[in-house]
Amino acid sequence: MIKGFGGIFWRTGNLEAVKKWYSEALKLEIDSWNGTVIRPGSGNETILSFFTEDDPYFPAEQQVMLNFQVHDLDEVIKHLEQIGVPLAKNKESSEFGQFVWITDPDGRLVELWEK
Repeated sequence: MIKGFGGIFWRTGNLEAVKKWYSEALKLEIDSWNGTVIRPGSGNETILSFFTEDDPYFPAEQQVMLNFQVHDLDEVIKHLEQIGVPLAKNKESSEFGQFVWITDPDGRLVELWEK
């Protein structure tokens, strides 16, 4: 039934700052309609995963966490350092890949993943 992941939509109290941050930090080209289309390439996956309300993986006050798959996590980390975006969680490796967290202007944790 499901063809693919349709999108992520959320509200922000500071639209221009959030758009600028995602454009600079993650190099997403935010269009005039305040969004972008990400066209996944081969090998890119979208994960839908549910967590209990008390799961410690990400803060309980944050109902949703964004996860972006990246080509080269070390290059992304260098870019983030160059523009002054600190890591909220240092790089971790597991059987699922390598991960870091950063925080957007609304205080939302964003996970970056290299498979």
